[in-house]
Amino acid sequence: MGDRLGIIAGSGEFPLLAAAEARRKGLDVVVAAIRDEADPGLAARIPGVEWFDVRDAAGLSAFLAGRGVRSVLLAGKIRPEAALAADPADPAARRILEDAGGRSPSRLIAGLIRLLEAQGLRVEDPTPFLAPLFCPPGPLTRIPGSPAVAGDAAYGFRIARVLADEDIGQTVIVKAGMIIAVEGMEGTDRAILRGGELAGPGTVAVKVSRSSQDPRIDLPAVGLETVRSLVAARAAALAVEAGRVPFFQREEAVALAESRGIALIALPDTRRQP
Repeated sequence: MGDRLGIIAGSGEFPLLAAAEARRKGLDVVVAAIRDEADPGLAARIPGVEWFDVRDAAGLSAFLAGRGVRSVLLAGKIRPEAALAADPADPAARRILEDAGGRSPSRLIAGLIRLLEAQGLRVEDPTPFLAPLFCPPGPLTRIPGSPAVAGDAAYGFRIARVLADEDIGQTVIVKAGMIIAVEGMEGTDRAILRGGELAGPGTVAVKVSRSSQDPRIDLPAVGLETVRSLVAARAAALAVEAGRVPFFQREEAVALAESRGIALIALPDTRRQP
């Protein structure tokens, strides 16, 4: 990685965390923030932030290249609804759409990576910036999951992996051995709420990565807002894939979950074990 890191900032805590970690490593930081996605307060905390429309791929890449950036980090989420907007006038964004062969978030992000790399910008693996946020296997709360919760979590893990590998979604909601809801375009938090509306209290949310997850592309993550959705849905538990799903604001999330009797669990994928 060079001496200057470009950060393409979406929503969530990751852009700030990445900027802080980059500076700790002695790197200069240049931030291109996505309008209506990144936190509006970002500019107050990181100097020199420039804002771009999500479809302005040409302007974004030209800005980074013009600032002498050679290494880029994609940090934060972009709402999938942006992919359903009308075809953009920007030729670079149009090329991404045509090259992707579809508008799923993972295909569009892969297309953006190819565009950036074609212009000499290397897109970095974000995992070194996220290492402290990955959970080891085991319970994350002092609240033990019941045998029913453990069974739903194990079943949901298997189903979620299949769906994730088909680029459908990386989260499922389970209750009593039934798949209640599958994450679609609405995202994890709203899928959790929908599961609670359909099945009532006691659901288990399970979030996993793809079998061959490129960490640069749509890396699954959870955080405090996820647990707030569990509370609103009166869910029983959240299970995430150990070592593969970063957990933002974990300390606050664990405290909230324990106060509401919700179990948080990190499950290993036994197929990955030697």
